[in-house]
Amino acid sequence: MQSSSHRFRDVEHHPLLNENDGYDSTPCEGELSDKVWFIRDGCGMVCAVITWLLVVYADFVVTFVMLLPSRDFWYSVINGTLFNCLAVLALTSHLRTMLTDPGAVPKGNATKEYMESLQLKPGEVIYKCPKCCSIKPERAHHCSICKRCIRKMDHHCPWVNNCVGEKNQRFFVLFTMYIALISTYALILCGLQLFTCVKGQWTACSSFSPPVTVILMIFLCLEGFLFLTFTAVMFGTQIHSICNDETEIERLKSEKPTWERRLRWDGMRSVFGGQPSFLWINPFAGLQVRRFLRARKGGTEFSV
Repeated sequence: MQSSSHRFRDVEHHPLLNENDGYDSTPCEGELSDKVWFIRDGCGMVCAVITWLLVVYADFVVTFVMLLPSRDFWYSVINGTLFNCLAVLALTSHLRTMLTDPGAVPKGNATKEYMESLQLKPGEVIYKCPKCCSIKPERAHHCSICKRCIRKMDHHCPWVNNCVGEKNQRFFVLFTMYIALISTYALILCGLQLFTCVKGQWTACSSFSPPVTVILMIFLCLEGFLFLTFTAVMFGTQIHSICNDETEIERLKSEKPTWERRLRWDGMRSVFGGQPSFLWINPFAGLQVRRFLRARKGGTEFSV
């Protein structure tokens, strides 16, 4: 039978730990409920702030430039309510993607004592990440920005300042979906507003002067077109990955699956949870405010 030290050398250089095999998922720095997950990456934080500012700008133009000056009361109320609801859902999805642990493997848990507690069989081997000194489950990859191994890591997205992985992919999909929807909505409203202004010869078209109105709407159209293109592509890519049970990293590396694939609806259910329902498109589902407030007192999960 192999000695503990021999097993430990195997752990340093060879595969394999399945993603559902037993290992302690509790963060080494403390219970997850006592910490807030947040990546202190300069580029990511700037991109996240820019994302929020662009959504706020779109909301400002739609509300104060196009809807409030309208003479049709119900047109303003209905469209304003729908657009602002979609904006809230988009920003909530963004926050939950950014502040949710994407599936980080505990850092520094690949110790000799922990190896012995796994009671490995003779010849049985597992991965050890040399960068964060952690036991590396199957399909986990190390993120150089988060400086952690992430389970089912799809990619690191600076716009949400976080990795997209096993535990927050659902919120990232919702974020791309709602941004695509409000971008489409904004473009339609811009088209209707332009038609109304030209038809009325820019009289009582907006509370702003015609040149300012045109400039604001042009910027909104550019923003909407770029956001729609980017998020629609990302949304389609994510749905395709989920239905094929293959992350973007696995696809780019052409990794042959060693796991049992969950295809189509099985993959969707594994990401969104349960049978299809309105909870799938609700970013507030599962949100525990009290736990989040307790977590704020515990500080950040880790700082980069």
